[in-house]
Amino acid sequence: MSESAMENQEPLLLTAWRRCNEFAAEHNISQSIVSAVGTVAAIVVATLILRLTNAIATASIKAATGRPRKFTVPAPKIPEPYSTVDAPSVRVSGSSAVQCYAPATGQFLGQINPSTPAAIDRAVVAAAAAQKVWAETTFEERRAVLRSLLQHVLDNAEDIVKIACLDSGKTMVDAQLGEILVTAEKLKWTLDHGEAALRPSRRPTNFLMMYKRNTVHYEPLGVVAALVSWNYPFHNFIGPVISALFSGNGILVKVSEQTAWSSQYFTNIARGALIAHGHDPQLVQTVVCWPQTAGHLTSHPGISHITFIGSQSVAHHVAASAAKSLTPVVAELGGKDPFIVLDSASRDLKRITEVILRGTFQAAGQNCIGIERVIAPRAIHDKLVEMLAPRVNALRLGPEADVGAMISDASFDRLEELIAEAVAQGARLLAGGKRYNHPEYPTGHYFQPTFLADVTPDMRIAQNECFAPVLTLLRAKSSSPEDILAIANAPNFGLGASVHGSERDPNLQPIVKGLRAGMVAVNDFAVYYAVQLPFGGVGGSGYGRFAGEEGLRGLCNMKAICEDRFGWLGIRTGIPPPVQYPIKSQPDSWKFTHGVVELGYGAPLRKLKGLGNILTNM
Repeated sequence: MSESAMENQEPLLLTAWRRCNEFAAEHNISQSIVSAVGTVAAIVVATLILRLTNAIATASIKAATGRPRKFTVPAPKIPEPYSTVDAPSVRVSGSSAVQCYAPATGQFLGQINPSTPAAIDRAVVAAAAAQKVWAETTFEERRAVLRSLLQHVLDNAEDIVKIACLDSGKTMVDAQLGEILVTAEKLKWTLDHGEAALRPSRRPTNFLMMYKRNTVHYEPLGVVAALVSWNYPFHNFIGPVISALFSGNGILVKVSEQTAWSSQYFTNIARGALIAHGHDPQLVQTVVCWPQTAGHLTSHPGISHITFIGSQSVAHHVAASAAKSLTPVVAELGGKDPFIVLDSASRDLKRITEVILRGTFQAAGQNCIGIERVIAPRAIHDKLVEMLAPRVNALRLGPEADVGAMISDASFDRLEELIAEAVAQGARLLAGGKRYNHPEYPTGHYFQPTFLADVTPDMRIAQNECFAPVLTLLRAKSSSPEDILAIANAPNFGLGASVHGSERDPNLQPIVKGLRAGMVAVNDFAVYYAVQLPFGGVGGSGYGRFAGEEGLRGLCNMKAICEDRFGWLGIRTGIPPPVQYPIKSQPDSWKFTHGVVELGYGAPLRKLKGLGNILTNM
């Protein structure tokens, strides 16, 4: 058989090996060198083949799980014929049911029977059973669910917005920004960066422990709970669900009774994404209950973590209840956010005016990081009065107008009292100031867009959260950090803040640094939430953080693992004779252990001395 015919029949690698041997023989290269080179080449080729195989397998998995899967969720039915409630309240006399109605129009939406303690128990058990399986899923499997969820939100944004608006009273534009945009961003951020936040992280070692390898693993807690507010019914519900699912947890969401009607629809959206990928929908549970029953949830031993969004007064009850089972709580309790405009921003007032209007009146001011106080030195203060007063007076109220309804009229007496008191103390009322009886929707909950100038820090309206379409303007003596911060940090809140001024202004950064707040936007408003930075405050605004890396990791058991780096060589921690029980000599043992400390942490000469103590006292 010819040489060419032989090569055609034998494997390629064997041909290469034979030719290498022939080359070595011709050039007098030793066989040992040929074998060594061949071994290295074989290892390299095998490694490349293995990596290629893994890459193909990974690509196959991503192809199978990566594409979003479509699913449908029927919208909740609206009772027909159209009717309005006689008494616009979630409580109905003589009934334990939750009455659901549209705050903007008073339209009756239905009644929901609240959950009992037994129902809460069943929900926790169901979520726990599903979580045991879910905890074993890969990040890619979790991403697949979130991709489908994101696709569904984008495809069905209008339906989601309409339901959220009907249940909460906000306008479609406000809901597009506050329900859809921020939800899409949270999903996209989690898809892109979630795994990096939860992947085991390496930690440094020290001289004495140089033979150790240290990592922190982020493991699911189990079933977590979220008690969320009504102001963003879709986003406040789905946000905690996104974080819980990606971190491997099950979740039970206690929604507000004010927006109970939409909660089952939003729950079915989350469950639909799970079902589309073959996972147990019981992983996500929803509870609607009255306050007297909520304590059963917050003290439940089956709950491993609680995220609470609400008021300070309710937070005291939640924290006390959670303490019974030692359940950790993240509390976000609103704010009295300052919006600071410095003299150096005088050329930017047109843009700033638009930001103030959007940041104050979006969602009828019912925004935990909404603008509650505008603080400016005299010249800026007066210019803002001229620019803002006609704009606020031109705002229209209604479900399809500029400013939507408030969730209820429960705060109207308090708001009118605060405004009247401020005027009596010297503030100027330039717009609004009282509740509004809408001619088309007499049972709707509307409050006039309000503008108060010359408000002073000692007024109650400058100290208490309004959570309403109320703009207050406070005058600072100057743009100095001392004068600005004295006003900005006066209330017992510390959630968000905004500072506007030239980047070259020497006052800008000292003010940013001196603000008592959990989040600060420079020359912008609330953008820290749109980029998934950790969200939360200090003081009366609560504690802990959700969103971003910190939010994901907060839903995990951070397990620290210390392992032998060279255990395969038998290098492990041993107990030296001087410190083995029983101790033979306390003085010698003391010198030995003192030497260990000096060797590990002393300066070079002290290290030598420590080494000597170790060797002489073995």
